[in-house]
Amino acid sequence: MVPQDDGALVALINQGRFAEAEQRSRERIEREPDSGTLWKILGVVLAQQGKDALPALRRAAQLSPDDAECHRNLAAVLAERGQREEALASVQRLLEIEPRNVAALIVAADILCALGRHRESLPLYHRALETEPRRVEARNNLGNALQELGEYELAAARYRQALEIEPNDPDLHSNLGNAMRRLGRLDEAIACAQRAIALAPGLSLAHNNLGLALAALGRLREAAASFRQALKLDGRFVEAQHNLGNVSRDLGEPREALAAYREAVALDPQRADSHCYLGDQLYEAGQLAEAVASFRRALTLRPEYPLALLGLAAALRRQGRPADAEASGRAALALEPESAAALTLLGGLHSDRGEFGKAQELYERALAGNGEFAPAFCGIAAQRRMTGADAAWLRGATALLTRPLPLPHAIDLHFAVGKYHDDLGHYDEAFSHYRQANELGKRNAAAYEAPKLEQHVEAAMATFDRASVRQPHAGASDSELPVLVVGMPRSGTSLTEQILASHPEVFGAGEIEFWEQAAPAFADTGAEGQSAALSGLAREYLERLTARSGAARRVVDKMPANFLHAGLIHRVFPRARIIHMQRHPLDTCLSIYFQNFSAMRAYTSDLDALAHYYREYLRITDHWRAVLPPESLLEVPYEALIGDQELWTRRMLDFVGLPWDPKCLEFHRTERVVITASRWQVRQKITRGSIGRWRNYEQHLAPLRPLVSLAAAGGRGGAD
Repeated sequence: MVPQDDGALVALINQGRFAEAEQRSRERIEREPDSGTLWKILGVVLAQQGKDALPALRRAAQLSPDDAECHRNLAAVLAERGQREEALASVQRLLEIEPRNVAALIVAADILCALGRHRESLPLYHRALETEPRRVEARNNLGNALQELGEYELAAARYRQALEIEPNDPDLHSNLGNAMRRLGRLDEAIACAQRAIALAPGLSLAHNNLGLALAALGRLREAAASFRQALKLDGRFVEAQHNLGNVSRDLGEPREALAAYREAVALDPQRADSHCYLGDQLYEAGQLAEAVASFRRALTLRPEYPLALLGLAAALRRQGRPADAEASGRAALALEPESAAALTLLGGLHSDRGEFGKAQELYERALAGNGEFAPAFCGIAAQRRMTGADAAWLRGATALLTRPLPLPHAIDLHFAVGKYHDDLGHYDEAFSHYRQANELGKRNAAAYEAPKLEQHVEAAMATFDRASVRQPHAGASDSELPVLVVGMPRSGTSLTEQILASHPEVFGAGEIEFWEQAAPAFADTGAEGQSAALSGLAREYLERLTARSGAARRVVDKMPANFLHAGLIHRVFPRARIIHMQRHPLDTCLSIYFQNFSAMRAYTSDLDALAHYYREYLRITDHWRAVLPPESLLEVPYEALIGDQELWTRRMLDFVGLPWDPKCLEFHRTERVVITASRWQVRQKITRGSIGRWRNYEQHLAPLRPLVSLAAAGGRGGAD
């Protein structure tokens, strides 16, 4: 029985006179500080006013440990504030007092689910249903817990039981559809989601679930529309942002995907999965520093997160940090010992070091655990010449291509199957797969902007003319450390680096991403600031070169596209040496077309774009040949290097100011990390097999044919 004075306080609450009830409660608590009932009433009126009720409710529970209502109120506020462990303790105390309290059983089970303890929640839901078999909430939430445990058939059964009681509950239809999707019954999943939407058009979760089912059927445009509708209804729906990002990525809309993931991070910066999705997309866009930062943020929030560890490992690998990449990859494998993704990534790291046997073992182990993991198929093809004995590999790879795949996996797999057929001399089949890979690649890359490249070439030629290039500049460095190996991709830059890096006084740094960002910044520098700008560029670049090169006398940067910036490089480092690799234009362009460069270089996926880019390459390298001092530029014909390796190796060493060393002739034995597409080729002895390869594909190369005479006119080995 409620005392009369307490009853008056309760009456004030029922009348909505919360401020008055609060004042009177506080006055009485001063006189009766140990009254659990008064503290309970104060907590209730504070909560009703949006004030901090937690201290009062905690005090009430302490003073009245057997008052079920005290624990119920305390648990509700704690759960609302996300203090789930303490909320669970309060509900468990409530259940000790009232063991058949159905609402408390459901709340306790819900909290366990929120804590990720789904298995422990099941007995509580079952106890609730023993008391109230028609409690729809319990059946629905039990179904949700079973879904989280992967028990999709059991979950669907619980939803159907609940629908027998409430056949027009949109949430139940939506949840049943989600279970159907996970069971692979996609038509039923779509029907359930559509029924939920018909019952409740504003139910954002149903639109999201419809999008997931449509995406699983490959109906990506429709899926994207569903995710956008979910977000229109609930702008803070983080999972819908993730799903929109995923489907945009698979549609080949990287900018839209990046925007969706960035929005997800902005909505809830404490979600590790959002940072991981963002990191993956930044990695695909080649923004490696930002990708690393995103993966590290995800791991700060969730240290044992295999996907973030693998993403970080992949980004570190591309940054040329193999030891750090391996540590992250092995941490992921320790968490999931049979992870195909982790095994494949570690296989790639072994391949980078030339440890092809170990790599093969890891790829095969990955496929043994997951025979449909496309990257493992691709890893095998990339690191050796395929033969007729690889027929099982071909069957597995081509079977995968008949199924819906993430766009990046489909692209890589077409390239891999193309390489298989090329290795076996099936040239028409090979070109067909390469063409399909590149057509898909266009969807995954920004459009090629030919006018922009032309403007860049014009500006570089105007800025770095003969007079400006050859005169001394304040702020320039006299360092001879840098050796720049430039040219079109696939023109022999990796081979040249490997030969030079076999010299004991040379360090091969791979492709350093520096001058592409430095050039626009320098262009914006006024005349009065150029000296400081040159000095700053020299200092920063030398720091990059020396970070891992030890006491080497020369460091090779083999970023091919540095041919665009040779004038700026010479202005900053007038004593640096630039080696320009030249190769037959058709062999060069064909080899580019046969590699998955689309995400980094927009021109590579289209033969017309390739031809345009190559013409601009010829134009600007003709300019450098005319304006750079002869002692700073050495042009090396790839075919001549293959024909007489020792002669041209001696010339290159003499050019960079180093003595002869016979180790350079044994370059294929040099142990170092190579992360470019040529990692396998540079570890083989020189052969002439790659010369004239274009003839196998001549009928497909009409857009490239004019390059032959254009290159020959400049004396650059373009003749047939």
